[in-house]
Amino acid sequence: MKVMLRTNAAGKLLVYVAKKDLEEEVVSQATGENNTQVLTLSNGWDLAIAGLSDPIQTPQTVDARKLN
Repeated sequence: MKVMLRTNAAGKLLVYVAKKDLEEEVVSQATGENNTQVLTLSNGWDLAIAGLSDPIQTPQTVDARKLN
């Protein structure tokens, strides 16, 4: 699914999922298999995103895969 990453005024990373009209804050980040970033959202979702730079450049639209 396509998601948009952006940073809010407080400097927190946010993920917006247009198909669900959902915007959630990222509460943790981890590196998964094959250099994939796993972002855990405040609603409990885990999203795997490949090819993110470090630090994450925002705003940007990326492909994500929901893990749970």
